[in-house]
Amino acid sequence: DYYASRGLGDVYKRQHLDFGCNKLFSGGFMKKVLFIEYPKCTTCQKAKKWLQDHQIAFDDRHITEQHPTADELKKWQKIAGLPLKSFFNTSGLLYKSMDLKNKLPSMADDEKLELLGSNGMLVKRPLVISDDFILIGFKIPEWEKKFAESRG
Repeated sequence: DYYASRGLGDVYKRQHLDFGCNKLFSGGFMKKVLFIEYPKCTTCQKAKKWLQDHQIAFDDRHITEQHPTADELKKWQKIAGLPLKSFFNTSGLLYKSMDLKNKLPSMADDEKLELLGSNGMLVKRPLVISDDFILIGFKIPEWEKKFAESRG
């Protein structure tokens, strides 16, 4: 594995992995992130592989089995500093069948949050949740930048 190939043993792994820290790129450590995915989604599969390839520790959460709540989404939106529309899966079948493209502009934020929190398939994925940043979707340059900035 990554640590064994560098001559680092189990004690090192326990100190740095079991306590919620993980190696990030060429230096620094960061806390474990929350990775929210739909396992059948190929973009989510690529994102998960990217996290694994970069030795970024994460807790995995299935977006439909344990969908984000309205309260979680409100908190994440504040951290992300993005409009709620960014959290909607605008290419999803459910979004289209509900005609949300036309309905969202006239909805209040609380209504949008309740709607997003009602069904995980309405939420854009994958999501990476950290204490200081949120990633929505999978764009490698954005991910590299955010993870590099959060090195501690």
